[in-house]
Amino acid sequence: MDNDVSAGSTTSIVGRLALGITLLAFGLGSTKVIDGVTAAGAVSLAHYVGGVALFLAGLLALRDRDTVTGTAFSVLGALWFTWAVTAGNQMSDNAAGLFLLLFALVALSLTLGAAGGVLDQGTYGLFFVSLLLLAIARFADNDSLGKAGGWFAVAAGAVAWYAATAVLAKWPTALPRRAAGRGVTAAG
Repeated sequence: MDNDVSAGSTTSIVGRLALGITLLAFGLGSTKVIDGVTAAGAVSLAHYVGGVALFLAGLLALRDRDTVTGTAFSVLGALWFTWAVTAGNQMSDNAAGLFLLLFALVALSLTLGAAGGVLDQGTYGLFFVSLLLLAIARFADNDSLGKAGGWFAVAAGAVAWYAATAVLAKWPTALPRRAAGRGVTAAG
């Protein structure tokens, strides 16, 4: 199995961990699967870990000339910070839906531009689906779609957490490659 763990700077590990735990907390809160835990309960975590820490990790990545990671973490830090600051304010469902939809487009851009490989693409892609479902849920006042969006956020958080942990633990981060062509064997 390919054990490609080279793409793991300290900044990207910290950023992936911050994103992972923020997505897990937000997603589990959105699913309401744990009694008494809601997405609003993740506000403090989203504010400091998802917002401030992720934004700082993005700035450090930009300083290291890692523009893709820096852009991703900075913009996601801004998302979490803004969400946490506005979470207590009264906002119409349509305004919240628009906010989620706009950040879904950002997540789509991050998915298409992810340089960290399949795990980063998976994280951002799942987050895109989560935000899209959550936006539609707010526009349509549909709690079931909101819960589905929460589960996609949980999945995105799990992938981000795995990506960071895999680098630290030297676990596989790439899929095994298959030989090209028909009838090709290991011997050639």
